Amino acid sequence: MSDVRIDWEFDAILPHLSTPVRICSFNDAQVFVRRWAIRDKDRNIRALVRRMDKANSTETADSAIREMKQELAARGLMPGSDRGRIAAAQRRV
Repeated sequence: MSDVRIDWEFDAILPHLSTPVRICSFNDAQVFVRRWAIRDKDRNIRALVRRMDKANSTETADSAIREMKQELAARGLMPGSDRGRIAAAQRRV
């Protein structure tokens, strides 16, 4: 699937990395999730990598991006979310 621009750009944080990464396209999201899977070794993240690799339409790509955002928010890896602020504060200590 070619690089599809996503509706809203957003920032995400990889585990053990303090600088947020800007996600501007589906390709950016795929690269981010692959690196996240290498760092985290979580089954849900690996399943998300497979779903993103198999995405063949805008609808499946959008669905994968929504799932990615949910996983990031659940782990406190989205700047601006309450969990993201708490996780960032804990990393600074």
